[in-house]
Amino acid sequence: MSSVGGLPPMSAPSAVADGTEEVELGDASPVVDGGGGAGQPGSDGWSRPTPPSSLPGITPVSSNIPLNSPSHQQVNPTVQAKIESIKAWGISTYKYSRQLISEKLGKSSRTVDVELDAQIERLRETQKEYLNVLKLARALSSHFCNMLNTQLQLSEQFTELGQHSPELQDEFVYNATTQRALHKNGRTLLNALNFFVSSINTLCNKTMDDTLITIKQYEMARIEYDAYRADLEWLQQGGDAAAGAAAKVEEARRLHDAKKAHYEKLRADVVIKLRFLNENRVKVMHKQLVLYHNAVSNYFTGNQRALEGTLKQFHVKTPSAADPSFLEKDSA
Repeated sequence: MSSVGGLPPMSAPSAVADGTEEVELGDASPVVDGGGGAGQPGSDGWSRPTPPSSLPGITPVSSNIPLNSPSHQQVNPTVQAKIESIKAWGISTYKYSRQLISEKLGKSSRTVDVELDAQIERLRETQKEYLNVLKLARALSSHFCNMLNTQLQLSEQFTELGQHSPELQDEFVYNATTQRALHKNGRTLLNALNFFVSSINTLCNKTMDDTLITIKQYEMARIEYDAYRADLEWLQQGGDAAAGAAAKVEEARRLHDAKKAHYEKLRADVVIKLRFLNENRVKVMHKQLVLYHNAVSNYFTGNQRALEGTLKQFHVKTPSAADPSFLEKDSA
């Protein structure tokens, strides 16, 4: 190649490899690799670096675990069970809410048990009335306890005045004795009133509440049953004409049957509890009303012996005079 402008001629760099011939810059022939070269020719004739994977003596790093191995595809059974449980809960909650709203808007039918619904409504009304009786009985016990405390304080004041007033000592002592006797007899009546309040409280807030909890579960099961029943009827009427409709109908029928069995089981539980509750209520109230009547009558007629006999008859525990009742503790 001739020189340009007095400069020495230039030639393309030779490949650093065994058997590679030197090629001038102006030559269009590619670089020839003699078998152990470290470069590959480009479109312009220049040598290119050989990829590392093809370098002699170097083995590329690879993993022995395939990406689609079972360890990457398996899911923890516990996690899978939780996911399915959450999914089933979400579907059930959606159907429950949809059915409840549809019933309130009058757009969906509901299963009605006239006789059982009437008994449930009667129980709720009975509980309201008994809670009102409980409220009034507590107020009476509280007021009566305050009266007894006032009588006791009055007897002490009469005794002190009798000591300071010799001219009225007999009158003061007589009234002090009367007030102490009224306080003593009143404590017996107060025990009967407290026993009456405790029994009514147990009946209203424990026995009736237990039955009402079962009734609440029964009403929720009824709504779920009606929701799945509506879905089954919709599918049976051809609401879903897509492929696999028969399988959807079978699945809906299976869920419908399960909800129906759960609903009928809770309905039977409610019927039994209502019957037992009514029997228990009559038995308890008969005993408490007789106790209340006899205790109040004997107290206000001054028959202390009959009053104490009434408490023994109904096995009412009478605390000692040293142990005041809870109402007296609160008032103190």
